[in-house]
Amino acid sequence: MPHKINKMSWLLFLCASLLFFSCASNQYPQVDELVKGGDYASSAAFVEKNRKSIYRDKDAILYYLDRGMLTHYATDYDTSISLLQDGERAIEAAYTKSITQAIGSYILNDTTVEYDGEDYEDIYINVFNALNYYHQNKLEDALVEIRQMNNKLSFLSIKYGELMTSLQQQALTDGAEIPPNPNAVTEFSDSALARYLGLLFYRGIGEEDDARIDSEMLKVAFANAPHVYSYPLPSSLVGDEELAIPQGKARLNVIGFSGLSPIKQEQTLRIPLFISYNYIKIALPEMLSRRSLVSRIEVELKGGPRFNLELLEDIDAVAKETFKQKQNLIYMKSVIRATIKGASAATLDVLARESDDASTGLLLGILGLGTQIFAEASEQADLRISRYFPAKAFVGGVNLDPGLYDLTINYYTANGGLIASFNKEQVPVLENKLNLVEVVCLK
Repeated sequence: MPHKINKMSWLLFLCASLLFFSCASNQYPQVDELVKGGDYASSAAFVEKNRKSIYRDKDAILYYLDRGMLTHYATDYDTSISLLQDGERAIEAAYTKSITQAIGSYILNDTTVEYDGEDYEDIYINVFNALNYYHQNKLEDALVEIRQMNNKLSFLSIKYGELMTSLQQQALTDGAEIPPNPNAVTEFSDSALARYLGLLFYRGIGEEDDARIDSEMLKVAFANAPHVYSYPLPSSLVGDEELAIPQGKARLNVIGFSGLSPIKQEQTLRIPLFISYNYIKIALPEMLSRRSLVSRIEVELKGGPRFNLELLEDIDAVAKETFKQKQNLIYMKSVIRATIKGASAATLDVLARESDDASTGLLLGILGLGTQIFAEASEQADLRISRYFPAKAFVGGVNLDPGLYDLTINYYTANGGLIASFNKEQVPVLENKLNLVEVVCLK
């Protein structure tokens, strides 16, 4: 028993040290302020300059995603492509590692291990790299990104089955009980935004049949995930307006992003310890929406029509929906880890009471109390998440005579107050071409 106590004490000391030294300085407020002002180039430069103080080595994915999105908004498309691709590869490598090494040591707090990315981050990497390629007139490359995103969405239904099996096998090996599985399953298996971009890109290269398929699948996506798509299908997508462009006309499409993707907050639960009458603490991350001022986006063409963009994808809702299965895995892992910590404290407490030697009993009692305190303090939810994906995507379109157009895109509050205005001058709207304008306001 003394050998086991010494080993446990060493593990506790190591874990406490890891927790103490894992804290990174929080410089997000400075970045957020630049983002709020729409200064994406400066925000991306700030992230690069202060990378080592903002992100730990184990947070590399966060760096790739944050700076990758900021450089996209700053129209630095080459840099954005490189960063988002690095992030995508790092997420894939982290997932492979999680399978090959099972769950690892339960004693470690989740914040001490490598951040492996959220599912919504992984899938929307492809959306924004597709837009990066579009802005470089590389529609074929853009379509590769959309197909990759669709493949990832298909994989979501089986991804966590492998991880859950690894967790259960590791728990049995360590002699821990397996808690009940809440069995949360995501309803999100297809993205209307991905299908919309696929429709536009296929139409842009003249692949009409593939464009029609994506148009139909977009409607299926709305029907199959009513909790995510809890709003009407955009009017321009109800019929074939995006596919049947009149002869001699050109189609102008506009996509507007607004708000900021969710962050995480800690939810603390206490559940009975299976081997005693005590309770153990577990801390779980949950997604928290960030309030956006934007309620309406209007496009106004100089000397021409004006129209509202309509909500196509609630990225905030997708983030929460796709987080369900991972949150389920985190719950099970947290319960097993907390149970092992709680069992260690309970064992030391029992040994202290049963010891015939006063000094040994006192030592065991102190170790037991220290273990209980550590078990409480070390159970902290992993609140890491990227910060600069948008919360919503709005779309719209209009048929025009081919030519050059000046347009203004205005973001409004629910009360009609103007939040931001973007002027696009001499925009070419060409026949038989994809004419897509992208705007973003993260307020």
